[in-house]
Amino acid sequence: METISSTLLSWASILDPETRAQAERTARMPFIHPHVALMPDAHLGKGATVGSVIPTDGAIMPAAVGVDIGCGMVAVRTQLHADDLPEDRASVRRAIARAVPLSAGGANERVGRGRTAERVDRLTELADEIGLKPSAYARAWRHQLGTLGSGNHFLEITRDETGAVWLFLHSGSRGVGNRIAQHHIRVAQELCRARGVALPDDDRDLAWLEEGTEEFEHYVREMRWAQTYALLNREEMMDRMVTCLARWTGTEVERLEEINCHHNYTESEEHGGRQVWLSRKGAISAREGEPGLIPGSMGTASYVVDGLGEELALHSAPHGAGRVYSRRRARREFTLEQLASSMRGIEYEHSAAFLDEIPAAYKDIDQVMADAADLVTVRHTLRQLVNVKGT
Repeated sequence: METISSTLLSWASILDPETRAQAERTARMPFIHPHVALMPDAHLGKGATVGSVIPTDGAIMPAAVGVDIGCGMVAVRTQLHADDLPEDRASVRRAIARAVPLSAGGANERVGRGRTAERVDRLTELADEIGLKPSAYARAWRHQLGTLGSGNHFLEITRDETGAVWLFLHSGSRGVGNRIAQHHIRVAQELCRARGVALPDDDRDLAWLEEGTEEFEHYVREMRWAQTYALLNREEMMDRMVTCLARWTGTEVERLEEINCHHNYTESEEHGGRQVWLSRKGAISAREGEPGLIPGSMGTASYVVDGLGEELALHSAPHGAGRVYSRRRARREFTLEQLASSMRGIEYEHSAAFLDEIPAAYKDIDQVMADAADLVTVRHTLRQLVNVKGT
């Protein structure tokens, strides 16, 4: 751990100057208590550093929560062993890609069946309870439940160190969560401008909502709904992956263990002797004994962990590897041949669309996990067998 200032602690051994400066701006906000904690995967982000844990007393900065509210991972350990899997992995990759709509605008043609309909009904009821009209943000929100998105979101079949087969995926609240976030970021910026608030370095993404105001309560209600949407979205996709795995293997899949956790969200928690709003932007909760998931980049290992409850880290841990190359720079620096080499032994779609997700564009996940040794203990190491991504 490095003490950068009285209000900024860092567990990142790899930290570029721009990321450090961004985190320092956030840590100077007057309502930070007790301090901002930078996770080992910290890197430059919009609004606030990705991989930061931000406790705020009496305020929330919507951009510091992130635009993909509730983004996170879910993993299921099955009874299957890797030796039991068929050799033709391309067929199950294609089946998963058909079952789960991919990419930024992906949507389901129908949502009126089984658990999908149940989950849409639950979200509709929750929206009615808080007076939220999701269609005001995204008319396709019902049809996007059970869809992946793009970027670093993925669907994977993996194996752990014992050979046990796991299903693992990463996604969030899709278009509706993004638009909810963007709306409240604009509201916070307008309110700060109207009050004549001077933000550090004139960074408008540090604009905040003050607790006790109508705008604050409005945001919290809609943000929590989006968190629920993200969690149910992952549940829906996992159901479809389980079905694909069962058909591929000809075996009913047993769910021996399931972990579903956010890494872009805000909760009311007690830290430093006060009840604060703790925003984890690219970080997971890691209370003592709490299970969590830390994915590596495309082609590298991922981890099932248990939290160690480190109070200085605000009971948090990293959410992944963390970028060191921007997407644009990665496309300039790396080749398809390098990507193919990184993915050797893994079934994936060979496409230039995924070049910016090459492992070399990210921090070394082994270094990230070494930096996180005081935050989590590793229970399982997962290696990819099949990888599905959205373009």
